[in-house]
Amino acid sequence: MFASCLWGALIFTLHVALRLLLSYHGWLLEPHGGMSSPTKTWLALVRIFSGRHPMLFSYQRSLPRQPVPSVQDTVRKYLESVRPVLSDEDFDWTAGLAQEFLKLQASLLQWYLQLKSWWASNYVSDWWEEFVYLRSRNSLMVNSNYYMMDFLYVTPTPVQAARAGNAVHALLLYRHRLDRQEILPTLLMGMRPLCSAQYEKIFNTTRIPGVHRDHIRHLRDSRHVAVFHRGRFFRVGTHSQSRLLSPRALEQQFQRILDDSSPACPHEEHLAALTAAPRDTWAQVRRSLKTQAQEALEAVEGAAFFVSLDSEPAGLTREDPAASLDAYAHALLAGRGHDRWFDKSFSLVVFSNGKLGLSVEHSWADCPISGHMWEFTLATECFQLGYSADGHCKGHPDPSLPQPQRLHWDLPDKIHLSISLALRAAKTLSGNIDCHVFPFSHFGKSFIKRCHLSSDSFIQTALQLAHFRDRGQFCLTYESTMTRLFLEGRTETVRSCTREACNFVRAMEDKEKTDAQCLALFRLAVDKHQALLKAAMSGQGVDRHLFALYIVSQFLHLQSPFLDQVHSEQWQLATSQIPVQQIHLFDVHNYPDYVSSGGGFGPADDHGYGVSYMFMGDDVITFHISSKKSSTRTDSRRLGQRIQDALLDVATLFPEGQHLKRRGLGEEDSG
Repeated sequence: MFASCLWGALIFTLHVALRLLLSYHGWLLEPHGGMSSPTKTWLALVRIFSGRHPMLFSYQRSLPRQPVPSVQDTVRKYLESVRPVLSDEDFDWTAGLAQEFLKLQASLLQWYLQLKSWWASNYVSDWWEEFVYLRSRNSLMVNSNYYMMDFLYVTPTPVQAARAGNAVHALLLYRHRLDRQEILPTLLMGMRPLCSAQYEKIFNTTRIPGVHRDHIRHLRDSRHVAVFHRGRFFRVGTHSQSRLLSPRALEQQFQRILDDSSPACPHEEHLAALTAAPRDTWAQVRRSLKTQAQEALEAVEGAAFFVSLDSEPAGLTREDPAASLDAYAHALLAGRGHDRWFDKSFSLVVFSNGKLGLSVEHSWADCPISGHMWEFTLATECFQLGYSADGHCKGHPDPSLPQPQRLHWDLPDKIHLSISLALRAAKTLSGNIDCHVFPFSHFGKSFIKRCHLSSDSFIQTALQLAHFRDRGQFCLTYESTMTRLFLEGRTETVRSCTREACNFVRAMEDKEKTDAQCLALFRLAVDKHQALLKAAMSGQGVDRHLFALYIVSQFLHLQSPFLDQVHSEQWQLATSQIPVQQIHLFDVHNYPDYVSSGGGFGPADDHGYGVSYMFMGDDVITFHISSKKSSTRTDSRRLGQRIQDALLDVATLFPEGQHLKRRGLGEEDSG
């Protein structure tokens, strides 16, 4: 007993020591390329206390909790962030509301948040999941989901069933490694571990609709995938005698589905449109469906993930590269409105020409988690599993495998109308989304590094210039960054439209300003963005704190005009960078085309843009832009051209970029 107690005390002491070490954020403030002696000492201690071979969840009990910032600091930062986009009169009014809030409600609401932070794993993440995602009654399609693309320039095989077989096998290999915690924890800059909690719900997970709120259903295991093809649903087993089916056996099963000529039953073809309907509508219809077609519904919702074998080709074409990429993005984000099961944690989409893609439900986790899985999948199915010379999966078919099980839906008459209405609404929503994707190849991350600047801050500041040229005004800008330095951390907002960025944009539009003056202002804007990014990552952001204060005020029925105004803000420019997390899986020098091209999401505002970007290797940046066709103020292709021009104009401010387009040339000269 003494030995056991001593061992337990030792383990507890190690966890406490590591938690104290991981609470240090001084390394974030280090200049790029430099490291102080205290940070080097801290890094050595972290490595000692972390052990030699940490597993995926090894750090979870040692991660610090996300701190609650000072309410005075948060309000000050908020007022600073809205100053560039408000008139003097509006800003004075907002500042008055803020001062009234600090005097009357702030201390009480802050006390409740502090109290929650003492007993909850994270003071904001559970409310963020519930009130932003699960309580939202809007359609998941476009409004909540996001997509991830295949390789941009290559398709390893044109055989649809073979690509599906390798991809599904690779995904299940990832799940196997996940279950055994063989996936290494993510270390930021190779030093600081990030929270791994979101990995738990990648597979075997479905968002179940409710009348007032949804809930996430996660199973410990699932031995099948649900497959959709030409309006029919199938259940495909993934294991035989407790062993994972080979890629060739999976290809055989998918080929059987493709060769099956049986027609879809009445209304079955458009059944999945219900998952794109408003959540309360889908919840009511699902009750009838669960009674009449429980077995089929359970097969879909209990699957490891959803697979859609699309009947159309997708991807880049030489005939019309721009239009083909736009259509590819649209197909992944919205599809036809009835060929994705939007409730599943993710749907694997395999097009008829072998192109791949993911459609991901957002509530269970954020993009870096699914991005990590997607990188492993693409690298494994292409480089590790590979294909034979005729384009099929390696190995031999298994004739003894039973046929895929066709799912039969006994659809009651009363839901036929609901399916028709859901399909009509889904097609309207799908038809309204405007997607534009383009690879920017004039320069990339290597050029920005030569300029000794942060790649993300470089792009964010250039986006301010592009958006101003597009709309003629500044707007609140949302950039998502992670707070996974803390236990169960999710995201925080970086408000990229700063006073420094606006000063730079005005200088670029002023013909009297020299390149040297513009460059100096650009560096100030980049430095400001870096400071905001580091503050957000270290738990000192603005938006999640104000969001949590607003939720407390609603619980207490305490009205705050200031928090109401903050809650009602619209983000006309929503942005995000998709990070490459496992560069070692890809040989970007010998195989530069075998790199994922990132993904995108829908706009956060009816009159706004959604912009995501990904650095493909060292010399290409892929941009994904979305907007709504119903808006007369936005145009995704127009903004895409503005972004290209802005990046080139910024690059020419540097000596390294003098060979590129000069500042001030028109669109016709951009090359």
